[in-house]
Amino acid sequence: MVEHGRGLRDYRPERPRSWVVGITGASGAVYGIKLVEELLAQRCEVHLVVTEAGWRVIKEELGWETARRAETLAAHFPDAIASGALIYHPNGDIGASIASGSFRTEGMLIMPCSMGTLSSIAHGSSNNLLTRAADVMLKEGRPLVLVPRETPLHAIHLENMLNLARLGVRIVPAMPAFYYKPQSMDEMIGFLVGKVLDQIHIQHDLYRRWGDEQNGL
Repeated sequence: MVEHGRGLRDYRPERPRSWVVGITGASGAVYGIKLVEELLAQRCEVHLVVTEAGWRVIKEELGWETARRAETLAAHFPDAIASGALIYHPNGDIGASIASGSFRTEGMLIMPCSMGTLSSIAHGSSNNLLTRAADVMLKEGRPLVLVPRETPLHAIHLENMLNLARLGVRIVPAMPAFYYKPQSMDEMIGFLVGKVLDQIHIQHDLYRRWGDEQNGL
């Protein structure tokens, strides 16, 4: 229905919230896949970019067949691919929609984020679609959340994270918590994905928050 006082030319149907998700070659590919699942469950549109190393980790850690990548995603996310809610962009497609600041998205999440990708973003090196999309978030002032997964960290890692944090990038290291007494790997994965969703103000019930037991939750 067109609002009173607005003409048909002014009417725009509400678009789903659109997020860019990157998965890189750091260990923890399951985090990124779980994040995609949760965003889709929240009726968000997801633009997915996976680096070459990211696909290798997906194969080695999750056992997915990655030779035909679009087909693999269609097999694991059939409804989302068919409906257009999940859009896959090859990392070499530097001319993809998400490479332009004129393409509207809410922001970007890279989970997990390798130190190589983090370094490229920190130094403005847009040499592939994923790092270009992250650069777009910085120049357009949109939310950018990175989930680094590396240990131990040396000074260059820390300086790169500090430089990005000063630009407003949210750094959410892949650190588990134990106060809520997780009983499974899924609960520990859900906790970290939930912490990332907290950064972009998306409601979820992936983990029990501190104090919930006092509130009867």
